[in-house]
Amino acid sequence: MQDKIVFGEKLARISRAFDPKIIGELNGQHLKLVKIAGEFTWHHHEHEDECFLVLAGEFDMQFRDRTVRVGAGECIIVPRGVEHCPRAEREASVLLIEPAGTVNTGAAGGALTVARPEWI
Repeated sequence: MQDKIVFGEKLARISRAFDPKIIGELNGQHLKLVKIAGEFTWHHHEHEDECFLVLAGEFDMQFRDRTVRVGAGECIIVPRGVEHCPRAEREASVLLIEPAGTVNTGAAGGALTVARPEWI
C-alpha cells in the first residue's frame, strides 16, 4: 500500500529550477514536481499532452501567439505538438502530469534536458 504524498516535503528536496522529480505513477502517467524560475526552453512534445498544476506561486506559459498566466490552484493543459515555454519571475512550484518517459525539453534538447528524472 502506498503512503500519502506530501507536496511540501517533496518540494523541499528540490533545490534547482527546471529539474523535475517523479513522485508517483498511475495508468502510464508520471506525477512530477518541478520548480519554475526564470525562462525554460522553447519546445514541443510530438506525442504527449502535458498538464501543469500550480501548487504555489505563478508562472507564464508562453505560446508563440499569446502568454497565459497560471496561478496557485490553477492548471493549464498543453496539447501535443504545441510549442511552449514556461517562464516565472519568481519561483513557482508545479505538479506535472504527463505520460511516463516524456522528456522535459521534447526534441529541443539542450542544457536543461533531464532525460531520466529522479524518483523522490
